[in-house]
Amino acid sequence: MIFDSHMHTKFSADSEMLASETIAQASKLNLGVVFTEHFDYGLELKGKKFSFDPAAYMNDYKNLRGDKIRLGVEVGLRKFAREANEKFIAQADFDLVIGSIHLVDDIDIYYPDFYADKDKATAYKKYFGQMATEAEVGDYDVLGHIDYICRTAPYDNPEIDYPTFRAEIDAVLKIVVERGKVLELNTRRFDKVRGIEELVPVYKKYRELGGRFVTLGSDAHRVAAIGNYFNRALDFVRELDLKLVTFCERKLEEIKL
Repeated sequence: MIFDSHMHTKFSADSEMLASETIAQASKLNLGVVFTEHFDYGLELKGKKFSFDPAAYMNDYKNLRGDKIRLGVEVGLRKFAREANEKFIAQADFDLVIGSIHLVDDIDIYYPDFYADKDKATAYKKYFGQMATEAEVGDYDVLGHIDYICRTAPYDNPEIDYPTFRAEIDAVLKIVVERGKVLELNTRRFDKVRGIEELVPVYKKYRELGGRFVTLGSDAHRVAAIGNYFNRALDFVRELDLKLVTFCERKLEEIKL
């Protein structure tokens, strides 16, 4: 079974999606589910902290957990949060820990303030630089959405542009491979042909360096987004000779395509 290994329900500050409706939709699509609720230390949205009670999470969802449903977390990787992330992860027996960059220089890169005084080269080098630094020391199983910055960056071409940022991106990929971690293939932006095309050299390099495995994640915060563009992503995986996986009890499980 193919798993959607990145999604957020009511335990995340930016989602109100219910587990029941998530599971119902995933069942229609014949997908397994890994809930990956947000823990981003110090980050708030309209007064709501990007945090949750791990015990309450596990207790609420314990009867759902099984072969098709896993319980994970997405932690924000940055120096300020390292100790908090470590303590948080230790509080529950998560199936999967995704490590992601959402803030750079402790500024939320989803919003314009981060980009106000920066050209693309400055912003993206800071982003990939922090990603490499935190990927090297953080506790995670999967490095999340390498192209996250492209979602809201205000530049004429917000795409990754591998040739320009080759050195910075390669540094990230080498660390992921050397540490035996997995690179996520996040389908949030797979509605954009150019976005897909610009990911190709990144994942080819990952493969060249010895990376074999990827997870698929829709990053769904609403039911309609579950499993979005997975057919395109599966073609991507096959064409680049990668292997699709998910996690259970923080152990890699290969998925046969």
